[in-house]
Amino acid sequence: MFKLKKSLGQNLLTDKNIINKILSIENLKNQNIMEIGPGSGNLTKFIVQKEINNLLAVEKDVRFAEKLKKDYIGNKKIYIENKDILKKDLNNISFEDVIVFGNLPYNISTQILVNFININKWPPFYKKIIFMFQKEVADRILAKSKTKQYGRLAILTRYRLDIIQSFSVSKNCFFPIPAIDSKIVVFKPKKDNKYKIKNIKNLEFITNIFFNNKRKMINKPFEKLFKNYIFVAKKLNIDLNLRPSDLSIDQYYKLVEYYEKN
Repeated sequence: MFKLKKSLGQNLLTDKNIINKILSIENLKNQNIMEIGPGSGNLTKFIVQKEINNLLAVEKDVRFAEKLKKDYIGNKKIYIENKDILKKDLNNISFEDVIVFGNLPYNISTQILVNFININKWPPFYKKIIFMFQKEVADRILAKSKTKQYGRLAILTRYRLDIIQSFSVSKNCFFPIPAIDSKIVVFKPKKDNKYKIKNIKNLEFITNIFFNNKRKMINKPFEKLFKNYIFVAKKLNIDLNLRPSDLSIDQYYKLVEYYEKN
């Protein structure tokens, strides 16, 4: 076993019951699979047993990438790519209807998710995402308005993805054991959206302005965004004395729609 790198957030999933639970989320037979950060291949070897169509595994650590290439040498269904997933062009994936698995490093997990949300072509190349997050990140993704965890991540995620399942995973299921528990969150891309935001970067921009001062009232962000901000607030039926976490997800989408049109 290689020495695991803390800088890469390497906590390997070792619990076979959890591995089986993850792989039972979707029937993998004849499916195209992408795995982010396979590490030593604990999940990979069980994926391969499922009579899959293809597997693309993207691993940043050259030691693990070389190990996996040796493990699956001669298997033409499996592609091992030694690359940082944050540097991979997700707009240029040759497979379609892909199921994406990932036990994500804590320090870049939100960046990875946002990159999958920001894909240009929509619907995207994937049909389901099954990601492992540390619990506090998962709670921010799952958060509802008027809660402490609610913020940009929940709003951005829900614009393009439906959350169809989530379950907790004990920290004792990993080696080395991390400080906190994790959660699996399962996403499915929305094919139709009742809100028509032209550029998702505007949603990122506006939520950033609002949640930079999440404890303060929203009159200041409104004033930054709109010259006639009092009129806009009335038109959208938004009370300027509220705080950012008081606004619903739908209100943020309506706000971005209005911003793009005016």
